[in-house]
Amino acid sequence: MHLPKLTRYTLGTRIDNLFTDCLELSLYAGYAEKKEKLIVIKKLSVKFDALKFFIKLLWEIKALDNNKYISISVPLAEVGKMIGGWLKLFKTETPPN
Repeated sequence: MHLPKLTRYTLGTRIDNLFTDCLELSLYAGYAEKKEKLIVIKKLSVKFDALKFFIKLLWEIKALDNNKYISISVPLAEVGKMIGGWLKLFKTETPPN
């Protein structure tokens, strides 16, 4: 599948924005009050899943070669595990409303 350059550029821009959003949310979660942390981490998790989705889409349309995709996938998987652990920690510490 060959997509116009504009589509690849748009995906790249979206990925950049999601990456920046994830960095911002992770920083905010670190400073948030304990009662707000779970909400922020949930938002981070959703944004991070969207980031992974768009990176995979970029690879599927062959705008990202296999080697670059593999080199990106490994750290993304690690960060995903960290976010999942953070979610699990605060879900058990935060009583349901």
